[in-house]
Amino acid sequence: MSALLTSPVATAVTGSRARRFAALAVLMLPVLLISVDNTVLSFALPTIARALDPSATTQLWIVDAYPLVLAGLLVVMGSIGDRIGRRRILVIGATGFALLSVAAAFATEAWMLVAARAVMGVFGAMLMPATLSIIRNVFVDAGERRFALAVWSTMFAAGNALGPLVGGVLLAHFHWGAVFLVAVPILVLMLVGVPFFVPESRDPQPGPVDVPSMLLSLGTLAPTAWAIKSVVHPEERGFAIAMLAVGVLCGIAFVRRQLRSRTPMLDLRLFRSTAFTGSVLMNMAAMFSLTGFLFFIAQHLQLVAGLDPFASGLVLVPGSVLTIVAGLVVVPIVARVAPRWVVAVSLTFSAASYAMVSVLGHHASIVALAFAFVLLGIGIGASETVTNDLIISTAPADKAGAASAVSETAYEIGAVLGTAVLGTILATAYRSHVVVPDGLGGAAHTAAQETLGGAVSAAADLGGTAGQALLESARAAFDSGVTITGAVAAVLMLVAAAASVVMLRRDRPLPARPGSDEPGNR
Repeated sequence: MSALLTSPVATAVTGSRARRFAALAVLMLPVLLISVDNTVLSFALPTIARALDPSATTQLWIVDAYPLVLAGLLVVMGSIGDRIGRRRILVIGATGFALLSVAAAFATEAWMLVAARAVMGVFGAMLMPATLSIIRNVFVDAGERRFALAVWSTMFAAGNALGPLVGGVLLAHFHWGAVFLVAVPILVLMLVGVPFFVPESRDPQPGPVDVPSMLLSLGTLAPTAWAIKSVVHPEERGFAIAMLAVGVLCGIAFVRRQLRSRTPMLDLRLFRSTAFTGSVLMNMAAMFSLTGFLFFIAQHLQLVAGLDPFASGLVLVPGSVLTIVAGLVVVPIVARVAPRWVVAVSLTFSAASYAMVSVLGHHASIVALAFAFVLLGIGIGASETVTNDLIISTAPADKAGAASAVSETAYEIGAVLGTAVLGTILATAYRSHVVVPDGLGGAAHTAAQETLGGAVSAAADLGGTAGQALLESARAAFDSGVTITGAVAAVLMLVAAAASVVMLRRDRPLPARPGSDEPGNR
């Protein structure tokens, strides 16, 4: 275990249970930040749409630019962290993220916000793999590690669920840019605590930096997400198909390069474990369901039900609390019940949530939507805790960085696809149902035709009977889209639940890489 930790502080952390959990507390700060940032924008989006007047596609990019870049670079940054030190890259990422958060907060154009969010993704990608890798190496006792991972998963799920509430509170009292500025004090606190409690660790045999693989990783994800967003627009369909082809070709090239490399950036050997692969897919499914749900419920509560951002956030408090509770309660349950059954039941809760929204449709009350989010929160909190434990425990210690990066990539791809796929279905249904008055011309007509936020603004400018008719049509069209989107998502969650029963059988952990130390070799 000589290579496990490489600083005097690290030795202290390993020797003291109190200091190990102090390190865990510090590591939870970036986890909370990144997870809140995944969803806080959902509730700020209507306000931002009114302030910056983005198109429907740009509106989706405001949400997805950050998780898209984050997903594309997680494996890259996990690999770099293994080489230069995970604590070091944690500090670099926190500093850059704080600076870009300030830039996003004061953006004056939609494209500026998209650009700032994209660069935030670069630094965010430095934070997440490092936290899981450090936990894997600090908590060498299996029982302590399982609890630490449960805390990590619960914090991540809770942050995603609490994001709308945080956004609602901030938007009730401050400019929309406050949803980004909230990151700064959290990161400052983390930067103060890291040198005292968080140990440095790195891969003792990292291999060379693989720049082509880094570019291929990003080239796989970015064009694919672009294609999903653009394919619904007839004028962009040809370009979308071309982007999808680029993504597929880059993905094939990336896989071939990893399989041929002696020191791959992403060790695809991890996927020989069915439990590992299944856990990654279930992580993706959980985030897909959460971000997709938040994308439309935020707009419904504010632009259809007429609640302010703070009141909208309060609607989701019960679900947010139960997300945290479920993530912790499931730990003793999974010690007695096979993980595959726990995850299957958890994902069924998510399917029930979407089914409820789809069946109620236009008649969904605020109480019903709050209950639907409770069901979703229980499912996500429980499933993420179990699948994260499977991912980390199935992989050998010398693959901690790779396993962590894969886990995080699954989260972020799920977040991207949640808004890209479900958001695109919703936008398409909205456009096909909304009726825009002939008297509304130019940019206002286009905005009302594309998004509910654009229709609300146009109706306010139009006024009178025509404005009221546009508003009613837009709200009905949006809820029609929610009905369709909910049905699609419910079916997808049931498919994921069935797949988890088949895939999440416990495999024996893969052996450590030849030449590495014992299981704590990092």
